This record gives sequence, structure tokens and C-alpha cells, in this order.
Amino acid sequence: MPITVWGLAIAQALLMSGNILLVSISALVGKELAVHPSLITLPIACQFIGVICATLPAAHLMQKLGRKIGFVLGNLIGLMGTWVALQGLLFSSLSLFALGTFLIGIAIGVGQQYRFAALEACPQAQHARAISMVMAGGVLAAIIGPNLAILSQDWHAESPYAGAFYGLFGLYVLAMLLIMALPLLKPSHVNNDPHIRSYRQLFAQPILLAAVASGMIGYGIMVLIMTATPLAMNEDMHSFNATAHVIQWHVLGMFVPSFFTGHLIRRFTTRNVILWGCAALIGSVLINLTGQGFWSYWWGLLLLGVGWNFSFIGATHLLTFSYLPAEKAKVQGMNEFMVFSAAAVGSLFAGQGLVLLGWQWLNLFAIPWILVVAWLIWRLKDQPLAVNSEA
Repeated sequence: MPITVWGLAIAQALLMSGNILLVSISALVGKELAVHPSLITLPIACQFIGVICATLPAAHLMQKLGRKIGFVLGNLIGLMGTWVALQGLLFSSLSLFALGTFLIGIAIGVGQQYRFAALEACPQAQHARAISMVMAGGVLAAIIGPNLAILSQDWHAESPYAGAFYGLFGLYVLAMLLIMALPLLKPSHVNNDPHIRSYRQLFAQPILLAAVASGMIGYGIMVLIMTATPLAMNEDMHSFNATAHVIQWHVLGMFVPSFFTGHLIRRFTTRNVILWGCAALIGSVLINLTGQGFWSYWWGLLLLGVGWNFSFIGATHLLTFSYLPAEKAKVQGMNEFMVFSAAAVGSLFAGQGLVLLGWQWLNLFAIPWILVVAWLIWRLKDQPLAVNSEA
């Protein structure tokens, strides 16, 4: 595997550490600062809105300016976001904290292009493995993020969460230096091709529809349940350390399978791996319905992570069969926009949904959506998986 892919995997780990850190503390910060229950998950929702705002511009900007410039700009915005979020904590301002998470979300949105950059660094036969390797960087993030949230609680006297953002600032600096050292793709102008298909023509392909739906539902359901978990555990009197450990193992479930997901795709097909992901997501819901003790949360969130891994990596690989080289930026940007729009809806609904529906009904709400994805993927049984000559 090229060194560029390894470098992108480490950069992904550093970026995801910030994402996991925010998942661990943002809902709890929101609960402290919000004047209404519906605003508790506003910081996480703003993070995903930032991701959404970055997706389409990032894909097209990198095609014009190159991957390196795009990634460095994203890291600079992330650095600004950590400083703004820190000010929100110090001044007890939910709006300022949410603005900081929005900027960090933009950085995370730009960083979602890491897995597509990895595709450009290796031949097509290695694409599934390259995607998996970059996503496997999240294993390191699963260790750094929650532990940074726990260990930094005593770093700042005014807020138990403020110290984490000093550490986060350092992680983003390291990620930026790493990106600057990697040999990444230079600007491309294939998007000037007059034969690029319209969105209507693109979505006439069952493969693209299934890939986007798998990414959207898998990510949206994962974020919905993951975001609600710290709040539900807090209501059930679980400690912050217990919540952080549940989130940590959830993230390990998200990324440890990445070491072999690519192999599973090559051996058993992308379609089957996504179907296994749907089964794992439904299994997570069923475990969450068994109770609200520590181990119910732990097993439920672990399986939720595995389900997300199979559905998301499978969807990313499936997507590469739906576009021609000239359509790459258009399709990748559109896919990221729709996937993270679903994630934003899930994060925004998590707090209010938990209040209105309760933990069990919130989980039951997820099942019909997962079944829709399973049906769309099942329909691909007779579809060819070869459209483009390069991704």
C-alpha cells in the first residue's frame, strides 16, 4: 500500500479524534448551557451542518486547487474552530460554542475527502483496501478522543471540558504538518467535460441510489443513537467516565473492522457486506431495547459501530461504480452532502427525540429506515458493478 495511503490514515485519525471528542462532551456541554431541551444537541447539529456546508465546495475546490491546498485550508478552519469553541466554554455561551463546533465541522467535512484521495494514490484493484486503511485510522482516534476528554478535565479550572480543546488544537496542527508532507494529487480539470451527466441521469442508476441511501441511513441512524446515548446514560445516573468508555468502544466498533472490511468486500462482494451492516444495525437496536444498564449500552453501541462500518465503507466502494472520471467531483460532493445532511438531522433530532419518545421508541424509529436500505441493496442482485475505468 502506498505511503500516501498510510499518511492519510494517520491524518484521518487525528481529525477523527476531534470528532469523537465532540461526541463525548458536546451533548453534556449543551445540557449545561441550553435554556431549552431542544437546544441540547445544537452544538453537535452545528458540527454536522458545518460538515454539510463543506462537502460540495471541498470536492470542487480540490479539483481546481489540488488535494493538498484543500486539506490545509480545512485544517486551518479546524484550528480556528477549536479556539472559538474554547471561548464559548469559558464565557458559558452556547451560541459561541456552537459556532466553534460548526467551524470544526467544516474541517471534518473537508477531511472526509481523505478516503477519496486514497483512491487516487493506488490502482483500482486496491481501492476497497485503501478505503478501509484510511477509515482504520479511526482506531487511533478511538483511543485519543475519549481519553483526551477524560484526562483533560483538570487542565482548566473554569471548565472541566475546556482543557480538551487545547489538546485538540495540537492534534490539528500535527494533521496539517502531515498533509503538507504528503505527495497528493495536483489540480484536475476533467470537470470541464461537456458530457457529464445530470443528477437526474446519475440517480437513474440503481447502484448510485443504493450507495447514497446506504451512506445516508447508515450514518444518520448511527449519529442519532450515538448522540442520544450520553444523554440517556446521564439520565440513568451513569458516570461521565462510563459514558466516555461506551463511546470509545463504539468508535472502536466503527473502525477496527476497517482492517478486514476491504478483504470481506473482495471475497463476499460489496452488496453482502452492506447487508451484514444492516443486520448489525438492527441487532444494535434490539440490544438497546433489552435495558439501560452499562452493558446494554456497551454492546448496543459496539454493534452500532460495526454496522456503520460495513454500511459506510461498503457504500463508499459501491459509489465508485456509479460515475465516470469526469463526474468524480460532482458525484463525490453530492454524496457527502446528502450523507452528512442525514447525519445532521440525526444529531439535531437526538436530544428532542429522546425527550419526546424515550430511549426505546427512539431506537424502534430506526428499524424501518434500515430495512429500506436492505431492500435497495438486495435489488442490486442482478446489477453490474462496472461503470467507470477509474475512480
